[in-house]
Parts: sequence; C-alpha cells; structure tokens
Amino acid sequence: MTAPVDRLWYGSGRPLWPLWPLAWLFRWISARRRQKLLTVAAPSELPVPVVVVGNITAGGTGKSPLTAWLVTALRARGWRPVILSRGYGGQADSHPLLVNDAISAEQAGDEPVMLWQQTGCPVVVDPKRYRGGHWALQQRLGDILVCDDGLQHYALPRDIELAVFDGARGLGNGAPIPVGPLREPASRLNSVDYVITNGAEPLALNHPHQYCMTLTPGRLRHLHSSDQHPPGWLQGRKVRAVAGIGNPQRFFDTLMELGAKVRPLGLPDHHRFKPSDLTLEPDEVLVVTAKDAVKCASLAPQATWVLDVTAELPDAFLTSLLARLSGLGSEKGDSTLNELRD
Repeated sequence: MTAPVDRLWYGSGRPLWPLWPLAWLFRWISARRRQKLLTVAAPSELPVPVVVVGNITAGGTGKSPLTAWLVTALRARGWRPVILSRGYGGQADSHPLLVNDAISAEQAGDEPVMLWQQTGCPVVVDPKRYRGGHWALQQRLGDILVCDDGLQHYALPRDIELAVFDGARGLGNGAPIPVGPLREPASRLNSVDYVITNGAEPLALNHPHQYCMTLTPGRLRHLHSSDQHPPGWLQGRKVRAVAGIGNPQRFFDTLMELGAKVRPLGLPDHHRFKPSDLTLEPDEVLVVTAKDAVKCASLAPQATWVLDVTAELPDAFLTSLLARLSGLGSEKGDSTLNELRD
C-alpha cells in the first residue's frame, strides 16, 4: 500500500464512495467465485493437515512473519511443514517450483525466497496451490502444508484458517475494494478458526479465538557480508529507509522507535527495484526489509543493512493450534501422517 491509498481506505471516511457500484460488483464476483469453488468445483481434500494464513483486507498485515513463526514452531514439535506460495511476481518457466539457494526472487517471487532463507523449510511455489501441495506430498517433502496468503484461494481445501490483521489499521473504513480495503465482507471472519492481530490489543470483533502477535526487531545484518549489529546500533544514525511492502509505514515507525533518523521511501508491495531507489546522502546507511533484501542485493550500495523481525505469539495460541492438529490426525488418518514422517 502507498500513503494515498492508506488515507483513502484506512481513514474514518469513504472518500471513494462514487465507486460503490464497482465495489458491489467486486463483492458479488468474489462471492460467486467462492461458492463455485467450495461446491461445484471443489477438489478432494489432501491427506495431510492444511493450514492457511491470510487476511480479508488488502495490504500488509504480517502474514509472512506469522508463517515463518508457525512453521518453525511446528518443526520444533516434530512436524515436517511445507510452505505453499503462489509466488507473486515470480517468472518461473514451470511449476511446481521448489525454492533453493539457486532460485532467485525473479523466478520464485520475493516472499518464497525470504521464507526459505528464514526457516529452511521446503517452499513450493505454484499459482495452483492444490497442485503444488500434491506434488510436495508426492516428493515426501513433509506432513503438513502451510499456505502463505491463501485465504481467498478456495481451490485449495483447508483444515485451519488464520486471518491476520494490522492492529493499527483493522478493517479500515469497512468497505469493499475499491471503496475500502476489504477483499471479503467482515462476516467471513465467522468461518475462520483464528483471528491474529499484529499489535498489542485485539480488534473489537466477536470471535472466540483471537490472539495478538508482536513483531520484534532482531539483528541488523549487512547485506554484502556476515557482519551483524543489535537493533540499538541504529540509535542516532542517519538512515535511508526503503520499503516495498504492504505497509511501509510500519517499518519506518520501527526504525524511528529504535532511534534512527529516518529518511523514508515507501514503494508499492513487490516493487522491482532500480538503482535510483537506493541512493544515499552523505553519512547515511540504507536499511531495508528482509523481503526487499532478496530483490535488491545486486543493486544496493555497500552501506546496506537488513532489519530482521521475528513474530511472537502467546503460548495459548500454539497450545490451541496443536490440539486442533492432533484431532486432525485421526480425521486424516494417522497412518498416512506416520508414513510421511518416516
């Protein structure tokens, strides 16, 4: 998202109200598509648990950090998670595509490469995520599928849904695209299993399973070497902050909270960088997100640092999720899961 869109969608009013006919058309098409994929064209369920992380609003909410946290937590408890992604912006010659160190962001998309680097879990890219999931199981890559940003991808059957919100933005002005940020109506939350708010307080929603997530600044790592610094290294430094993510302002706010003197440049999500985006003034350092780092390494100046963030969620959420997964083992067939774990 960009600043003008933020003001139009996430303010208190609805300045784009003349576009309501388009908004209702968008909602009608979305509802018809969902109904068709869930009934007439519904594919058969996959033999392992499928967890979908997504949202009902456009823009960045923290889906990918939550996905990284989730697969790390699952692996620590004996699961073998596989991440499914459509690979937005990638231009691979064929799919499914298994991400590895030789696969670039230009091929797979920025988020799949970032998630592979952060977690080491298999990441399978395929716009047809049902096909990608089947292929992952055929290759015996894991025993649970976690779909990053797939709440509206109804061609993929799912067992557990997580809807993620930015705590500062919430539902915005509550209107559908293009009048507001809603991909689906707020009533869609009645059917998701968990609502996760990226912030200190949950949203004012009547949902039985709401939890808060915080994103904690971690290390600053040099883009072109193995050098690292703690976040406090930014205190008092002149920083050119560049972010091509769903909510750049959240990144800039984090840097300012760490004491940096920030000169920000917010760019559209999945932006393709050019050298002029990354120029520095005297005495500045460039700080980028982990998502942008996988795209701009060949263009970025020497004084470029990446701020890694980690998600933190309450133990109660993980306990609840693991209990649901345990129940799914019986429904899916424990023998199938045990075979994939051997």
